[in-house]
Order: sequence, then C-alpha cells, then structure tokens
Amino acid sequence: MRHGCKINKLSRTQAHRAAMLSNMAASLILHKRIETTLAKARALRTYVEPLITKSKTDSTHQRRIVFSYLQNKEAVTELFREVSPKVATRNGGYTRILKVGRRLGDGAEMAMMELVDYNENLLKEAKPAKAKSTRRGRTKKSEETAVNSSEVQAEEIPVVEEVSNTEEDKISE
Repeated sequence: MRHGCKINKLSRTQAHRAAMLSNMAASLILHKRIETTLAKARALRTYVEPLITKSKTDSTHQRRIVFSYLQNKEAVTELFREVSPKVATRNGGYTRILKVGRRLGDGAEMAMMELVDYNENLLKEAKPAKAKSTRRGRTKKSEETAVNSSEVQAEEIPVVEEVSNTEEDKISE
C-alpha cells in the first residue's frame, strides 16, 4: 500500500530518478514537447513546474538554483530567456499531459507532455462554430418571426380602458 507516499519512485534508485528527471526536464524545456510514459510525465510535472516558477525572477541566485536541478546550461538559458517571459502572467499549470495510447512492446500507457504556451495548434484562433443542423425539417428563426408578426397584425385586439370603482366615484361627484 502507498498510503501517504507522495513520490513515485518509478522503480529506480534516488540518484537514477534524479538524473532521469533532470534530463527529461532539460529536454522538455529545449524541445517544448516530449513523449514518455504517463507515470514519468506525472513525476516530471512535479519536478519541472517549480523550476518554471523560479525562472520568473531572473537573478543569479535563481539561475544557480535551477542549474543545480537541470545540470544543463543551454536549458537554463532557454528557460530564463524564452519560457519565462511567456509564462510571466500565468499562476501555475505550465505543462499539459496528453494521453497518446499504449506502447506496442510492453503495453505501457504513453503520454505527450508539452509546455502550455507553446502549442500553436491550440493557440490559433478558434473558428466560429456553425449552427447545428437537424435532420428534421423546421422553419428558421427569421421565418418564424415573420409568420408570428403577420398573425399578430391580422388579429387586432380592441383596447378597452378599464376604470376602477374609485375613479368612477370621483367622476360622479
């Protein structure tokens, strides 16, 4: 049972796990998208999102902290120059995990992990949705309003003014 166990060990020693997550985080930052197993992607999310938050303040101290995790100068430079200005207004949720399917060899569940602000397909303006069409014939709204307005004009209702009892009493006096 894994009650209260917050770290997924991924069947690796601590040193192997740290090296793997460091390499995966550097690849994610450099390439903006990686494909891996779902368990590794979920572990990587908890590893890389605090680093992106640290990159919002560009100081020597923050750069050294991030470098101690990534161990890759190019990834640190890319993170502070390219990624941090794009996510400056975002309060978290810098990554997205999309399930891809199962791997052929062992059936492991695969996922694509990407930085949210770098997906051009989702960032393009959404095309306006067409009105739903149905298979059954029905009149369009513009035709309905024209039919209803012509019926109202044909049936003119005489307007009768009603006078309350108190007004009648005032008039008779």
